[in-house]
Amino acid sequence: MTTEWKGKSRGTVLGYKIFVFFIKKVGLNSAYFILYFVSLYFCFFSLSSSRSIYYYFNKRLKYSKLKSIFKILQSYYVFGQTIIDKVAISSGLRNKFTYHFDGIELINETLKQRKGGILISAHLGNFEIAEHFFGELEENAAINLLTTDIEHTAIKNYLDSVVEKSNIKFIFIKEDFSHIFHINAALARNEIICITGDRYFKGSKFLTQDLLGQEARFPAGPFLLASRLKVPVLFVYVMKETNTHYHLYARKAKAKHRDAKELLKEYTQSVKWMLDKYPLQWFNYFDFWNIKKDT
Repeated sequence: MTTEWKGKSRGTVLGYKIFVFFIKKVGLNSAYFILYFVSLYFCFFSLSSSRSIYYYFNKRLKYSKLKSIFKILQSYYVFGQTIIDKVAISSGLRNKFTYHFDGIELINETLKQRKGGILISAHLGNFEIAEHFFGELEENAAINLLTTDIEHTAIKNYLDSVVEKSNIKFIFIKEDFSHIFHINAALARNEIICITGDRYFKGSKFLTQDLLGQEARFPAGPFLLASRLKVPVLFVYVMKETNTHYHLYARKAKAKHRDAKELLKEYTQSVKWMLDKYPLQWFNYFDFWNIKKDT
């Protein structure tokens, strides 16, 4: 089994082209239908991912073996739906979906403080469509996504060519820490910094915390950064509830300044809360808990 995330997503450009064709020419439901066969393919031919998600269902959520096997297929299917939805929404089909705003007033309050803010999310739900929720903010807010450039692949380049240009700006993490300058500059302009806090790269600094009854490693960077900057920190998730309905959750962190460990604890509690409500939307298809011997 793969014991850590490698930084790249699965799939081919041809596969994405097929889905984009059906979304635009036939309709969203046709793309969902094809997704059943793609999900079955991944169940049988992406064994390391399937083992990892089986462990999540069977050992962490305590589902039976049979139920866990069935949930693998459902998990791949829902994950595929979120990708299709992202393409559809970004291609001008936003009005085909409905949205519920839960806590967006906290983001508005953050912006009114004129200090910027940090949003921490996870590979949980469909956070990549969050910018379409931010159009409802009372103030114009520039969004910056802190990321590595490892996902700048042929797939991403293709998707960029077929969807509407995103308003999100990227701040790339650099070994010389020059990204800190860009973060501080963005916050000074009352902009929002978005970070994911659930993927640890082998060899990088990490913090440990319990999640679903088992200790896991989390990247130290997001929590050290967010706890040291004197700006509001919120946990934000965008969760799929039906085929065409999404629910945004925003909750404000309460951890004290420079207490990265407490901030991580709050974060994992918020992730668990989301997983209790949406167990199929955990999209970390690798050995997250690093316990290969138990699988």
